[in-house]
Amino acid sequence: MARVRCITEMGMGVDVHGRDATKAAKRAVSDAIRHSSLGFFRLLGKTPHDMFVDVTIAVPNPESVDTDAVAKELPYGTVKVTAVKGGLEIPAEQGVDAIIIANAAVLVSLDDEKGG
Repeated sequence: MARVRCITEMGMGVDVHGRDATKAAKRAVSDAIRHSSLGFFRLLGKTPHDMFVDVTIAVPNPESVDTDAVAKELPYGTVKVTAVKGGLEIPAEQGVDAIIIANAAVLVSLDDEKGG
């Protein structure tokens, strides 16, 4: 079945100390969905569990993101998280610490049930 994108949400998350890309990514996803309450599923004969949620996380060090931990930020649907190079790292003036900024795109799709 073909999927139809129904929702696109963007978010930003920051880890101020510790260079933790996963923490920043989880905060970015939380930011993207924090103000959403999706009630249109009943109109389509669906439930929130029918959603396909594709998340793209952009951070300076994508290999360090625990995508399973990020996926747990989303309460419903079949979730797939992909980490890519992006975001921002702001070095501290002194020492080895840095601020990590993550960007998240959360895309929600449903099957159109038309086949094909």
